[in-house]
Amino acid sequence: MGNPEGLQALEEQRLGPVLRRRDQVQPGTTDQRLLDTEGDSQWVHTDPWRVMRIQSEFVEGFGALAELPSAISVFGSARTAPGTPEYEAGIRIGKALVEAGFAVITGGGPGAMEAANRGAREAKGISVGLGIELPYEQGLNPHVDIGVNFRYFFVRKTMFVKYASGFVVLPGGLGTLDELFEALTLVQTGKVTRFPIVLFGTEYWSGLVDWLRHTVVAKGKASEKDLVLFHVTDDVEEAVSLVTKETGH
Repeated sequence: MGNPEGLQALEEQRLGPVLRRRDQVQPGTTDQRLLDTEGDSQWVHTDPWRVMRIQSEFVEGFGALAELPSAISVFGSARTAPGTPEYEAGIRIGKALVEAGFAVITGGGPGAMEAANRGAREAKGISVGLGIELPYEQGLNPHVDIGVNFRYFFVRKTMFVKYASGFVVLPGGLGTLDELFEALTLVQTGKVTRFPIVLFGTEYWSGLVDWLRHTVVAKGKASEKDLVLFHVTDDVEEAVSLVTKETGH
């Protein structure tokens, strides 16, 4: 069994579904490297190992949220200070969504996210936080009842969409804009259907809406009908009504 000593090096090697040839051939076999306790530990930092971590994050997220009732994801700035009108609006939105029969999902952090979670908890609803590993640790806010922390943004964003029936977007920064445009793209391309997106705060969002209308649409980079993919309001009841109407909840 095995190659006799002195046999010419392999020109072709098959490692499961992977084919390696010439100078890409690796010494030994996959199970040999697995069982070799003296081997290099760098393998835990390789892309194939990261795939396993990514898979485990999907499994944990799906497992934690699979039995969640109808939910709405609420986004907004982590920098929104308690006691401000925006923070109070977040509390009212969280409460109103629970009273309308929804669970509330946020990014689990402070600011506007904390406000929506707080409103959901005070209304005795289900308050969910989907956190993310960052260089500056924030941790999940104390109003989260079900919390999942993720390493990878794209896994977390999948959970926001998969387990929510719509988005309410409070004033926020780059992270909020990322989540907003991800949702708009999914609706525009038909990847998700019956998915209402409500921008809360007319004054805050008016500049973005004007830019979309007078620059993006005007220059042919999007169509006029894309502007009806979202609604803008300052009224909590209207925001919840739009979500309820479009989800058929």
